[in-house]
Amino acid sequence: MMVAAALTLMMTPALGLFYGGMTRAKSSLNMIMMSFLAAAIAGAVWALWGYSMIGGEGFLGLFGNPFAHFGLANLIGSPDLIKVGYSATFAIITVALISGAIADRAKFSSWAVFVPVWVTLVYCPLAFMVWGGGLMSAGGALTAVFGQVIDFAGGTVVEISSGTAAFVLALILGKRHGFGKDPNHRPHNIPFIMLGACLLWFGWFGFNGGAASSAEQAGLIWVNTLLAPCGAMIGWLITEKIRHGHPTSLGAASGVVAGLVAITPSCANVSPVAALGLGAVAGAACVVFVDLKYKFGFDDSLDVVGVHLGAGLIGTLALGFIAMPVDGVGGGLFYGGGFGQLTAQTVAVVITMLVSGVMTAVIGLVINKTIGFRVSHEAETVGVDLSEHAETAYEFGEMSRSHFHSALHPAAVPAPAPAKD
Repeated sequence: MMVAAALTLMMTPALGLFYGGMTRAKSSLNMIMMSFLAAAIAGAVWALWGYSMIGGEGFLGLFGNPFAHFGLANLIGSPDLIKVGYSATFAIITVALISGAIADRAKFSSWAVFVPVWVTLVYCPLAFMVWGGGLMSAGGALTAVFGQVIDFAGGTVVEISSGTAAFVLALILGKRHGFGKDPNHRPHNIPFIMLGACLLWFGWFGFNGGAASSAEQAGLIWVNTLLAPCGAMIGWLITEKIRHGHPTSLGAASGVVAGLVAITPSCANVSPVAALGLGAVAGAACVVFVDLKYKFGFDDSLDVVGVHLGAGLIGTLALGFIAMPVDGVGGGLFYGGGFGQLTAQTVAVVITMLVSGVMTAVIGLVINKTIGFRVSHEAETVGVDLSEHAETAYEFGEMSRSHFHSALHPAAVPAPAPAKD
């Protein structure tokens, strides 16, 4: 579990590379920084009260007592600290995923406020409900009525919750200037994207496999985590070729992520062939989902909604069809298990989207009305790397230095020319 936790933690800086390559050059550092900051703040929240909120007796099946293990002092010397570390990496990557939907235009300080509040009010309650003994856990109130929800590694808690939150924040912040018209909104560094996707795939074996209870289950999880992205990449590239005329490197990387998202809830509960097919369906479908932002006019900058919400819904609901029976009992429709599993999965999806959507709207609107969530038009034009961090990802000589100086000090005397060698 310690190795799995390290692999999962690596996924957050890997996400930073993935997002950093997808955005414009003048915003790439900001995207990487948003992932790094998510790790720092969410990690601190987890040690102070977050871990306490995902277990224990709980309040109305919604969240645990935040003071049960406050500061983790009462867990020193306990092997449960390993679980603390492993579960912290899930909270970190979940909130970091949201940042991609608000690329190029969010205040870094507002993001710093959003992260701890969202982890506390959205992620922790959902993790408790599904995994910690709450409403949708084994023996929970909703489980008794609708059946046992299957979410092994976070189809609802991680993917659907972050995708829903990303959609809500994209609506609150509005579209980037020139969205859908300016060709400069295209990804600026495809190798960064490919490297980030590679590291995400590598880390996802720890993300999915760390909670395996036996070698046999771990083997199934590993193989499924390999095969679903394979199927998704193939499905994405074929669909992309049909719809747009060319299979792209960005499509290959996005297909990998779509497959990983889709297999997350079901990695321990479907056969390898089903995982391959699930990935192919998710990859093909997410090409269409990503294009919806242009049809409906919302600016999901880096396709968080299209990939994470889209593939998360497919992977979670697919269990109603392809979940294998346990000891010959239950299973999805394709195994003769009836509609029980599909009903349970659907209820989990609806609850997750409601909790994440409503609470994210409240958090986002409060931040927007108080300190503001979006940078000014001028700051967005200059680039959030300069306006928010006083840095640039790339140095292009004298022109870059002059632009840097004038952007930060528009009323000042022009920067002196650099000394000659």
